[in-house]
Amino acid sequence: MFEFTIFILFVFFILYNLLLIVPMREVHVIERLGKFRVVLQPGFHFLIPFFDRVAYRHDTREQVLDVPPQSCISKDNTQLEVDGLVYLKVMDGKLASYGIEDYRRAAVNLAQTTMRSEIGKLSLSQTFSERDSLNESIVREIDKASDPWGIKVLRYEIKNITPSYKVIHTLEKQMEAERSKRAEITLANAEKAAMINLSEGERQEAINLSEGEKQKRINEAKGTAQEIAIVARAKAEAMTLVSEALALEGGNEAMNMQLKEQFINQVGKILNEADISVVPAEMAKLEGFFEGMEQVTQSVGQVKGGRA
Repeated sequence: MFEFTIFILFVFFILYNLLLIVPMREVHVIERLGKFRVVLQPGFHFLIPFFDRVAYRHDTREQVLDVPPQSCISKDNTQLEVDGLVYLKVMDGKLASYGIEDYRRAAVNLAQTTMRSEIGKLSLSQTFSERDSLNESIVREIDKASDPWGIKVLRYEIKNITPSYKVIHTLEKQMEAERSKRAEITLANAEKAAMINLSEGERQEAINLSEGEKQKRINEAKGTAQEIAIVARAKAEAMTLVSEALALEGGNEAMNMQLKEQFINQVGKILNEADISVVPAEMAKLEGFFEGMEQVTQSVGQVKGGRA
């Protein structure tokens, strides 16, 4: 019974080393008597027990490796602490097994050294504004160096760029000064715009007033001209009617009679409204004669009285 159990275990051991199932996400590197034989792709495979063995197993999926924070010096001598992530994939299982001892650790160290080199080419402000180009440069350099390792570096992403406390304090002051500058510029532009709008309003107001005064004078001139024209036409029509009436029989006598009536009416108005005595010229001469005679009579009377 014991010998049968040993036999069964031996058979299972032979089958375990004879049959190999490679998962879909992996490749296996097979060595025969310590020498590389083949890279097995996913699927079912047979091995020679005690001669073939699985030396390495590699994950063919994209792998994400964390790059620890490290101190870097920028082009303007600013100390920064930078960390990131590197994405890679095993393309050749043989080179990944025999080309380097540990491709993961090598990729991380290469990413750190390349990152220090690339950041040293940029100033502090450029490290923040040109992060995409910095990632592309690091990927290009790492991929070039890692080609003999049988891996493909797909991309690199910088997670954090942290300046020292003094640099952060200086940047905060600089940003505050920049915000104050922009605020002053904005206020100055607003004041300038307000003054321009005010002057434009005053200018437009003056133009409107002048246009209104101009139009007023034009209207008054047109009204005066129309009034003069109407009066002139009325006088012309009146003169025409008078001339036509004079041309008729008895027209002159009627005109003389009309003038005499107007003269009498006007003299009456003047006598009633004037503060002094107003009489026609002939009556004024007659009145002066009587006043002179009265003065002469008074003079003669005074002389006679003196003699008595």
